[in-house]
Amino acid sequence: MHTTIIQPLTSPSRLRRARVSQPAAVDHRKPHYELTEHPKRLDLVVYVPGVDSSGVDLSFDGPDLLLTARKTHFVRVNWQALHLEAAQRDYQLTLRLGTAVDFDRLEATLQAGVLTIKLPKRQRSTEPSGARAFQNVA
Repeated sequence: MHTTIIQPLTSPSRLRRARVSQPAAVDHRKPHYELTEHPKRLDLVVYVPGVDSSGVDLSFDGPDLLLTARKTHFVRVNWQALHLEAAQRDYQLTLRLGTAVDFDRLEATLQAGVLTIKLPKRQRSTEPSGARAFQNVA
């Protein structure tokens, strides 16, 4: 009688390393978006289904636009875990738009899970960069 020992395809040490290198669970997910550039503004369309207008938070950090959209979470009486945690996560998006955008004059609307943000560009001065007027303070 012959005995054959079958070797595993991967060594156990490789399996341990693969498990350790997996990323941890994330609280937010990145929404789908479209960014369109026009001569005088940028149009940003972000798809955030399940989000109410009170759950949208826009902030700015230098040239970056930070968007956080929180879903309304309902707890059912007959609640059971159905592995829906990934579908019920909130949205978070960070975009580097640069310093040419005037964040103070943005317009945002939310209709049926589609967030539309209009970001006007800053007006460029027509005078040369070297010719700036300084006021004498005496």
